[in-house]
Amino acid sequence: MSLQRILAKTFASLPGSLIVKLSGGAPITINGRTLEPQLQMIAWNGRAAPAMSTLPAETVQAGVKAQLALLADAPGEGAGASNETVPGPDGNAIPARLYRPASQDPRHPLIVYFHMGGGVVGDLETCHAWCAMLAQGAQAPVLSVDYRLAPQHVFPAGLNDCIAAYKWGLANAVRFGAPAGQAAVGGDSMGGNFSAIISQQMKREGGPMPALQLLIYPAIDISKIYPSKTAFAQTFSLSQDMMVWFMKQYLPEETDHRDLRVSPGQETDLSGLPPAIVITAGHDPLSDEGDEYAARLKAAGVPVVHKRYDSISHAFTAFTFISPGSRAACREVAGMVHDVFAKAARALA
Repeated sequence: MSLQRILAKTFASLPGSLIVKLSGGAPITINGRTLEPQLQMIAWNGRAAPAMSTLPAETVQAGVKAQLALLADAPGEGAGASNETVPGPDGNAIPARLYRPASQDPRHPLIVYFHMGGGVVGDLETCHAWCAMLAQGAQAPVLSVDYRLAPQHVFPAGLNDCIAAYKWGLANAVRFGAPAGQAAVGGDSMGGNFSAIISQQMKREGGPMPALQLLIYPAIDISKIYPSKTAFAQTFSLSQDMMVWFMKQYLPEETDHRDLRVSPGQETDLSGLPPAIVITAGHDPLSDEGDEYAARLKAAGVPVVHKRYDSISHAFTAFTFISPGSRAACREVAGMVHDVFAKAARALA
């Protein structure tokens, strides 16, 4: 373990009141939601960092990778990982990582997972610990997808990679000990956006529907300004400025933000979509749109499990080394996936 991680863990282990005292002096409370002290500590330590919008994309990509390496827990021993290569839609090869839990249930489908990062940052390491935790908790294999990023590859390159990976997962599920012809989709932030889009697109095309859509603090509608985007505009770990910067990198200038391949929340008919688990974070500009999408899915007759974790922030799946609340939430979410899969398996028995 590096010295930086040792120091960060030591600091994070202090009493919450002392962490707050050393990280600004007062708790961060917005709309009645108080941020966990350990996350306040991370925010305080990063307060002097230059704004993302002032930096080249390549610098941001490298910086985020280094920062997240300090904050995510090491994977446990309950799930093994191996590298895979998925054929891409443009003749490209998509790197992927396959997680197989030691206690895999052969009735549970493969989960094709897409990491966070606004379509601009992130890679297989970003969600490495979380995907191992998800595989272990859900007792299901997880295929993590290293889709192409902007600005090197603008929309819809990354989305098309994820669609290709989902279809490849369907065709190869048996290889990974999962039921043939089934796959779930899941992701956090932009990965949640991709998962919602894929679910809708499969419905429109009459294609094979995902067994589940796992949407963790998803970006649902970039065309609308929700109250949480104003209330949490300057909060850790996602700000309004960052969201604008991400979209400037990700989308060609002429892109209509209401395009369903960008803002799945613009879809008016949500009936017939796959069962959903929708998870939101309290300290997150995206919390309202995720909460609203969960309510709309439920109103359309889609089976939905929905929970908002008020004391933690956007990107919490990457903070499991430092944040007890993030770690507990990730374990609970993995358990939710397990329970949805187990219920479906019982219904087919």
